[in-house]
Amino acid sequence: MGGAATAPEPPSGEGALRIGVLASQGDFAAHAATLRSLGAEALEVRTTEGMLGLDGLVIPGGESTTIAKAIERDGLADAIRGHAESGAPILGTCAGMIICDREHLGLLDATTKRNAFGRQLASFEVDLEMGGIGPDPLRAVFIRAPWIEDHGPEVEILASYGEHPVAVREGPVLACSFHPELTDDSRVHALLMAMATAARVDSSGQSLREETKT
Repeated sequence: MGGAATAPEPPSGEGALRIGVLASQGDFAAHAATLRSLGAEALEVRTTEGMLGLDGLVIPGGESTTIAKAIERDGLADAIRGHAESGAPILGTCAGMIICDREHLGLLDATTKRNAFGRQLASFEVDLEMGGIGPDPLRAVFIRAPWIEDHGPEVEILASYGEHPVAVREGPVLACSFHPELTDDSRVHALLMAMATAARVDSSGQSLREETKT
């Protein structure tokens, strides 16, 4: 079974990846602990200033309405969208996946259904096969979880439960219905860090090309 993952090393000379965790609400501390175990510099984000210089961002689970109101209150929406537009990755988990959808920040061309599994299955665990993290199943913890109700053609389905997508990726945005921070399997966070490393390399190459032209 998959467990502790190894995140790729960031480009030489650039130091540890700086991964922000939106700390408006939810279990942000557990995400930060997982990221630190993989060698990242994990930073709690509550202001637009806290978004500066991040290589990646986690939008954790919690209550989506509360998180959405906090983002609006703190003026973070444009900063989060700008982060994604720059190519830096975002991981949205559970309520964080809802925040990424068309009806909220619009980072994913998808709509989500809240509390999709109903009261009977409000909280459960299941082994999932998920693309991008290797062949071993991932133990996924679902707590009043959403699923992807519909999505556009650019959205890649990484995992499904039944007929419903529960992990997706579109460009720099990775989102899942479950709580990867609640198990000792760090492969979802390692995937985020791999995306951040790749974005750093792309950014470094672009800067070098621009310097060569001048």
